[in-house]
Amino acid sequence: MSGSLPFYQKHHLHYDRDYRSKETVSKLSQYQASNRYTAGSSTSAATSRSSGLNVSTHYGLEASRLSPILKRAKPTYLAVDKDHQIIGYVVPIFRGSQEFGTGFSSREEARVRDSSEYMARRDLFTSGMEMERSEQTSRREAIRETAERISLNKRIHEHGVHFKRMNEDSLMHTPEFVIKPRSHTVWEKQCVRLYCTVRGWPDPRVVWYKNNVAIDSVGHGDKYKLESKYNMHSLEINRCDFDDTAQYRVSAMNSKGELSSFASVVVKRFKGDMDESLPSPRRGSTEDGPVCEYGVNFKTHIVDTFGVTFGREGETISLGCTVIISPALHRYQPEIQWYRDDVLLSPSKWYNMHWSGDHATMTLTHLNKEDEGLYTLRVITKSGYETYSAYVFVRDSEAEVERAPGAPLDVRCLDANKDYIIVTWKQPAVDGGDSILGYFVDRCEVGTTHWVQCNDTPVKFARFPVTGLVEGRSYMFRVRAVNQNGMSHPSRVSEPVAAMDPSDRARIRGASAPWTGQIIVTEEEPAEGIVPGRPLELQVTEATKNYVVLSWKPPGDKGLEGVMYYVEKCVAGSDTWQRVNTEIPVKSPRFALFDLAEGNSYSFRVRCCNAAGVGEPSDPTEASTVGDKLDIPSAPSKVVPIRNTDTSVVVSWQASCEAKELVGYYIEASVLDSNEWAPCNNKPVNVTRFICHGLTTGEKYVFRVRAVNAAGLSQFSPESEPVEVKAAIGGGIPHASPTPPYGITVLECVFDSMVLSWKQPTFIGGADITGYFVDYREVIDGVTGKWHEANIRSISERAYRVSDLKEKRKYQFQVRAANMAGVGIPSLPSDTFLCEEWTIAVPGPPHDLQVREVRSDSLVLLWKPPVYQGRDPVNGFYIDIKEADAPVEAWKGVNTKATEKTFFKIKNLKEGGNFVFRVRAQNKAGVGQTSEETEPVIAVTKPGTKEIVVDVDDDGIISMNFECCDTTQDSKFVWSKNYEEIADTSRLTIETKGNKSKTIFNTPAEEDIGIYSCIVTHTDGASSSYTLSEEELKRLLEVSHDHKFPVIPLKSELAVELLEKGKVRFWLQADKMSANGKVDYIFNDNLISQGDKYKVNFDKNTGVIEMIMDSLTPADEGTFTFKLQDGKATNQSSLVLIGDVFKELQKESEFQMKEWVRKQGPHFIEYLGYEVTPECCVVLKCKVGNMKKDTSALWYKDGHEIKADENLGFTEGVLKLEIAQISKKDSGVYEVVLKDDRGKDTSTLNLTDKGFKDLMNEVFSFIANSSTPLKITSTENGIRLYTFVSYYNDLLQVTWHYKDSAISFSDRIKSGVVGEQLWLQISEPSEKDMGKYAIEFNDGKGGLRRTVELSGQAFDDAFAEFQRLKAAAIAERSRARVAGGLPDVVTIQEGKALNLTCNISGDPVPEVTWLKNDREITSDEHCILKFESGKFASFTITGVNISDSGKYSILVKNKYGTESGDFTVETTDGTPDLGVTSYWTDADGNVVFGPNTPKEKMNTTVTGTKTPKRKESVARKVPME
Repeated sequence: MSGSLPFYQKHHLHYDRDYRSKETVSKLSQYQASNRYTAGSSTSAATSRSSGLNVSTHYGLEASRLSPILKRAKPTYLAVDKDHQIIGYVVPIFRGSQEFGTGFSSREEARVRDSSEYMARRDLFTSGMEMERSEQTSRREAIRETAERISLNKRIHEHGVHFKRMNEDSLMHTPEFVIKPRSHTVWEKQCVRLYCTVRGWPDPRVVWYKNNVAIDSVGHGDKYKLESKYNMHSLEINRCDFDDTAQYRVSAMNSKGELSSFASVVVKRFKGDMDESLPSPRRGSTEDGPVCEYGVNFKTHIVDTFGVTFGREGETISLGCTVIISPALHRYQPEIQWYRDDVLLSPSKWYNMHWSGDHATMTLTHLNKEDEGLYTLRVITKSGYETYSAYVFVRDSEAEVERAPGAPLDVRCLDANKDYIIVTWKQPAVDGGDSILGYFVDRCEVGTTHWVQCNDTPVKFARFPVTGLVEGRSYMFRVRAVNQNGMSHPSRVSEPVAAMDPSDRARIRGASAPWTGQIIVTEEEPAEGIVPGRPLELQVTEATKNYVVLSWKPPGDKGLEGVMYYVEKCVAGSDTWQRVNTEIPVKSPRFALFDLAEGNSYSFRVRCCNAAGVGEPSDPTEASTVGDKLDIPSAPSKVVPIRNTDTSVVVSWQASCEAKELVGYYIEASVLDSNEWAPCNNKPVNVTRFICHGLTTGEKYVFRVRAVNAAGLSQFSPESEPVEVKAAIGGGIPHASPTPPYGITVLECVFDSMVLSWKQPTFIGGADITGYFVDYREVIDGVTGKWHEANIRSISERAYRVSDLKEKRKYQFQVRAANMAGVGIPSLPSDTFLCEEWTIAVPGPPHDLQVREVRSDSLVLLWKPPVYQGRDPVNGFYIDIKEADAPVEAWKGVNTKATEKTFFKIKNLKEGGNFVFRVRAQNKAGVGQTSEETEPVIAVTKPGTKEIVVDVDDDGIISMNFECCDTTQDSKFVWSKNYEEIADTSRLTIETKGNKSKTIFNTPAEEDIGIYSCIVTHTDGASSSYTLSEEELKRLLEVSHDHKFPVIPLKSELAVELLEKGKVRFWLQADKMSANGKVDYIFNDNLISQGDKYKVNFDKNTGVIEMIMDSLTPADEGTFTFKLQDGKATNQSSLVLIGDVFKELQKESEFQMKEWVRKQGPHFIEYLGYEVTPECCVVLKCKVGNMKKDTSALWYKDGHEIKADENLGFTEGVLKLEIAQISKKDSGVYEVVLKDDRGKDTSTLNLTDKGFKDLMNEVFSFIANSSTPLKITSTENGIRLYTFVSYYNDLLQVTWHYKDSAISFSDRIKSGVVGEQLWLQISEPSEKDMGKYAIEFNDGKGGLRRTVELSGQAFDDAFAEFQRLKAAAIAERSRARVAGGLPDVVTIQEGKALNLTCNISGDPVPEVTWLKNDREITSDEHCILKFESGKFASFTITGVNISDSGKYSILVKNKYGTESGDFTVETTDGTPDLGVTSYWTDADGNVVFGPNTPKEKMNTTVTGTKTPKRKESVARKVPME
């Protein structure tokens, strides 16, 4: 596409086409080519890393492509953070002294070197010092030039980056692998890491897979570790073993697509590191079977399998099997695979698979009909594999609407394009009894939960084109079926699919091509202004009566960028073309047309359009008639049912004729003559034979079948012949006769006969064994003779005495088993036995060993005593045990003391262990021969195992109950006592129905004590036992008595409680009573009936029985009893109310009555109380109820009414009185009175003594909590510690502490309060005052303490600030001042005398200088200047004349400062006067006449104002001259 970037440039964020400065390229090439710069760059790179930056260099190819001259690589110097984001530029540091001495580029340097000027310059710089200065100058110039160029390129790059970020479409792109994971070959027990780097926007989500199974790092945290940092992802495999040899896939996915990369890991093993328990590796194959990698032939057994399973939509089921692999090797793991209908399943949100080491489990988390099928477990080892299969049926969930159809299934998306997707599905088997009218298709955009219906009217065709999608977005779909009764549940949602061009999808999902070392850059020529050509190969791909689908190919010429399409239709026989999509053109080369008239014929054509215009139309299609092109298939035929098991039937049929696009078949079954049909499968099967499970044994069924394709379901086939559900002989296996017996041994031998025993066949052929036939033959010198029948009639026991033998002859024997299907093949010939009389003293071997009641930790072993007793009778037996694979030496005894019984319960077995057993008999002579060992038995409790349950019914009958889920039609429940079949039924009654059996004790007594067991024939050893001991019998008899004479259980005994108005309620609650139950109410042995005093009620639904009395009187003291009866069950409960108990109840009843009366008028819901607000205001409040407009609420304090304007309030039923700043005067007794015509209520609050103290403590607590942390400040007098509170109260008690001791205050250490500030002043502090200070607020509880540490730097800083402030205060007090002010202007007549005096202060005594017109004047006869006592400065003019006019100033000065005072003298003409006019100033700076001034002179105009600088004036009498 034009303008696109090649992949190698997309990998770098800093790529920019504008970075093409040839000068910069040349300059930077020179830097890169320098060896000294390359070597020196490591230091700068290390510096960059230490500051958190990475400097990356990019070699651009653009300049080399555009320039005819091959240039050096062009680097850029970019500062990049950890997320590879550009944050700045790095200017390279020049470290060379020779290569960059001139600072010129390569071409400039070559040109200068050729000039004579350069030669002369080189001769001049012979001195080392001069050469160094030249190099420094050149280097500075080169660095400056390079920095300017890089700054320019930085601005150009930032402009390009900004433009890219503003264009969102250019940011979003599919994931791509910058660095792909590589394959590894490692040794066992090593760790391996797979790395990859992924780019994409939005940031891709990365998932690792092993052999296409997602790796669970959480569940296997010790094995796998996943990390993702800065777009680099890693998978660490810890301690690799052989099972880790696999293909690993890493998948990166975002909203733009998905991409995967693969790597293989091969784990090898050291030659000398082989497990010693393994045999040596063998080469080639042997007769023993396949050989694995280490020479071990694994045998796999799948036991405890799951059977045919039935589930319902929405449920969760688990399928599991126990897998036994022998030999058991440490850490060896087989490969476990699960299949459904021969399709391998992978873990997903629908399937969870688990392997525990010996048990394989698959959990279907949310069943849908898509999950129905044949599930197969495959266990793969080095020696091959074993499989087990069973069918899972999924039924429809309960419909929300009665008779609504079932949900469709198997929703898929086909032919996805930019704005168009075809959705297909399969019709459900259940239509609700009425035909399905059609289907609605819903869509949901991935990432949202909003479902949108795609079609307004239901479609009957099981395929629908969805249009109007947004390109680039992903969607999920579901389908709902509808009939006239309602809508079905929605189907399972489809897999997400993206609306995008198929070629783009293929490109995104395709694997990247291998690197070839070549980079090819192509640019498509712009095609703007070109009108697209005709679309190609337009055709009608699908036509139904609801829609028609068109498809075509885009034109082959250029100009396809931004091409869209217009579709036009034309009714056959006319030339008028009508545009179909008039509003929005389509982007995809697919289009679905709706709303066409069924039965009409149409032709179609398509036009391309882009920004340049609309192209020519394509060739029109042939006329197509609107209607369904796909016919509904014909009905199947010849349905034949065949018996299979006692719950299943095999149904076969003949396929539909000429069915097109057949999806499969649905089979239905109906009990004969019931006319109620039920589906046998809810997912179509594409075969013509199916096993229908879940049928009722003994019932007769008929079957029918119908076919289904996208057009719909066919008619039903004709009904089959009825078939009775019953197991076929042999369970459908061809060989129905039993397999041969085995393990023939001799139990006794006399001179002419032998007693033989053998073991039952492993397979009995599906029917009970009716007997055995024994044959024998003589062996002479190793040559065998002919076989002879030992018995003509079959024998039922597995032991038989063969007579008429010859003494001292040798014989061989064989045995055949027979059932109703016939006599099976004979067993293998036995060993050769010598017929001679046994004379040994010890007993012979026990025989007929049987194993029952196998559990995970125990089992019961039964045997028969030996036929040959020895010299003395048998008096006991010993049982031996060993693991099946253990050697002979591993036999060990189970019991140390011989047991006299012929059964024994073996306990404490290892769960999952494989054991064999044998028995030895003993007599007085010793222990005899061992029996034949049993078959291996695995100690595991099989799923569904039940135990015998003892029950006592309502009539007191004791029974033992046993249930078996694996029974067949021929199964029987065999009950035994002490493991001997019960023959005497006088004490026991046995009842069996279906898969349950019950044994009832007729008259339980001590003679019934014993071990009772039950075994179910024709099962896999289903059995259980129950021990009835003396204690257990006693307990059962007590329970039986309780059931015979029942007692009504009570949830609660008789109790009493008070109700509103003081009413008294007596009540109890029975656990269970029927509608016929009745109650008698009794008081002091007298029956009570319903009346004015007693009101009784019995709620039989809840079992609550109650009796209510309005009040209690002294006559009501006594005993109350409720007697209950329900059939034969009775009970009673009594309550005694006498003495103090009765009086207290009566008093409380009267109080409740008064309370009810009080609440009829205005009353207090919550009585008067107080609260303190965060502003430390005290609010007295109470909550009132039942108020009216004319209800008055009056407040009183100490009996005096509080007026309404004194902070009273009433809001939302709450009366309030606010005390803003509480003090001692606010203590007292407060009272609120409510009254109106209905009554009066009063509430009082005592706020005196303790009450007031508690209130103030709460106020103090608020004040303390509002205090700020203790702070330190300095003053001119010392150091001050202070804190602020939000409000201060004079009653607040505060204690200052120093080093955890209370401070004793003095003149030097004082405390005080200013506003809301509490402070402690330390005057003239010293180092002795250093330490921890605290202020403690006393609130009557724990108090609150704020502390501060006045030591170290804090003390030093505070002390230094104190010294500074102290010095500044001293300087301020001691500096020279003009204490009294002077007038600004003095107007005086010529010839008069003028006297002015002011006060001077300062320490030391300041120097005084007088100035006139800014020139210093001295004292003379005309102008007398005096400074007396260091305080008073006077200015006197004896006779004022015109020359004395001017500006006068006094200047005082000492070492602490200088101050001046100014005034102006103005002289006017006038008559001379002999008197002297004296002036001085008062404290405010106003001019005052002297006391000797004549009154007429006081009329002289004198003006003056206070000088702002002067703070004080001192008036003194001035003598007159």
